[in-house]
Amino acid sequence: MKKNALITGATSGIGLATASLFAKKGINLILCGRRQERLDALAAELGERVRVHTLNFDVRNRESVSKAIISLPEEFSKIDILINNAGNAHGLDPIDEGSLEDWDAMIDINVKGLLYVSKAILPQMVGRKTGHIINIGSTAGKEVYPKGNVYCASKHAVDAINQGMRIDLNPYGIRVGAVNPGLVETEFSKVRFKGDEARAETVYQGFQPLRPEDIADIVYFVVSRPYHVNIADLVVMPTAQASSTIVNRNA
Repeated sequence: MKKNALITGATSGIGLATASLFAKKGINLILCGRRQERLDALAAELGERVRVHTLNFDVRNRESVSKAIISLPEEFSKIDILINNAGNAHGLDPIDEGSLEDWDAMIDINVKGLLYVSKAILPQMVGRKTGHIINIGSTAGKEVYPKGNVYCASKHAVDAINQGMRIDLNPYGIRVGAVNPGLVETEFSKVRFKGDEARAETVYQGFQPLRPEDIADIVYFVVSRPYHVNIADLVVMPTAQASSTIVNRNA
């Protein structure tokens, strides 16, 4: 029987690459995002391989999250795999100059949004005593870098939540793990620099960053292990990156 996977932030970057690979591997998809036109296009493309259902909601809105999950049709109601991928970064300011709006967005999406989606899905996994949750974290959840302050804090929270989930869900046989990427070339930097494409492009200059497909390959590897194997916490960086602040731009 084919498995059902729910992916948040499925319309771009790592979420999109993961959805595409899962479809190739025969995993049915519940694709979540805020841009309905992208969800529709993705459903039309991937629906040729597997069953696809789309959910349009903002992870920051807990009522919308709950209603969306409750609305799933019968054939998608059993979620085997949850990929908590939705996340963002806003601004790169020292903490004394930080924007309260940016702080709220990062905490609401990266932390509370992950919790809202997980809370809506966990009861059925607990009831069946099976399921697999992968939380997409970041190397920013492993170390703090200059002007990273609140973004790093939000990803450190994801790291802690991942550990807490693994402990609390252990009695139910639910697998929980995190994949923590370093520099991946996506829309991430454009969002962080609020549309300043020239500034965003400098982030990836002079070296070969990771691609979303690289992370998708790793995510599929994690979910495809035998059920007695749980990859609990994985950090992946491009070869040119040694830490959040050390990148060989002549690589």
